[in-house]
Amino acid sequence: MKFSPSTFVCALLCAAAASANHYLPKPGERPIPLRVATSAVTGGFIHLYAALDYGILEKYGFKTEHIYIRGQSPALAALAADQIQFNYGAADGSLPGIAAGIDAKFVASPLVKLPYVMIARKDIRRPEDLKGKAIGVTRPGDLSARLSRMVIRKFGLTSDDVTIHPIGGSQQERYQAMVGNVVQAILVTPPLDIRAKSDGFNVIYRLIDLDIPFVYSSLMTNYKMLRERPDTVQRMVAALAEAVHFVEKNPDKAKASVAKAMRVKDEEALQSSYNVYARDIVDRTMLVPGKSITEAWELARDTGTIVRRKPEELYDNSFVNNLEKSGFLKELWGNENYRR
Repeated sequence: MKFSPSTFVCALLCAAAASANHYLPKPGERPIPLRVATSAVTGGFIHLYAALDYGILEKYGFKTEHIYIRGQSPALAALAADQIQFNYGAADGSLPGIAAGIDAKFVASPLVKLPYVMIARKDIRRPEDLKGKAIGVTRPGDLSARLSRMVIRKFGLTSDDVTIHPIGGSQQERYQAMVGNVVQAILVTPPLDIRAKSDGFNVIYRLIDLDIPFVYSSLMTNYKMLRERPDTVQRMVAALAEAVHFVEKNPDKAKASVAKAMRVKDEEALQSSYNVYARDIVDRTMLVPGKSITEAWELARDTGTIVRRKPEELYDNSFVNNLEKSGFLKELWGNENYRR
């Protein structure tokens, strides 16, 4: 049997691809049961939603049960007890508990910039107009309060000029407080910014422009998995990397996953979520940024968290580094630059 040169080249490329992705299950291998938890419903989990909806986790040999656990503290407790094997959530809400001694680590961070925007009532068109007004936050010292203070400082305002008003609740509840003029501005994440514009409110600042180190959506696992099942952790990290690629290359399918999870049909809102979470704040390498972790650790310590672990003990980048060393990321992205 004769082979043409093109057939031979194709065979070589296929062989190279197969060797680059050695994270896939072997033929006949039984699916690995896993429980993966999230603690919110947000467009920021677009990569996990797509991985669940379009068979990416199944491709990597997992039989996945997606669990919703309200609040990061209960989710971390379930993770430490191995009731769930992975938690996908916001690093800011998880880090204090992990620093305090909960047996968990960050192993991948696809989203590493600030997705928040500040929205305000109709008479406030720019951050400087906040003078004499109130910004609604969850509680003193939390992320919404800290970021709100950063915004007002950036525009030359002080705490004497702008009131930081703790009102608790979810973004939706704080939104209603702004509608009722209890506060005049709040921070939200897409797609709530689109609803705000539809209701006649103004987007006055996008916090990505602060250009500060931050860790948003991250994959966490527990010490038992790291100790006893590191191959499973590695395979999960590889699956998440493929989900990052899939979401970027398949916007309509990715938006459909967000629409399903959030029960949102508005195309503008879905596009807003996609633009932010699939493009603006993505790091294709998924490296957990050590500088951001250290800064968050210092803040947790300074605001009263009894820290029992050092910043470098809170994350493990070996799994994402392995994707680079093995050639997996290069094969996945082809000629595109996958590094930040």
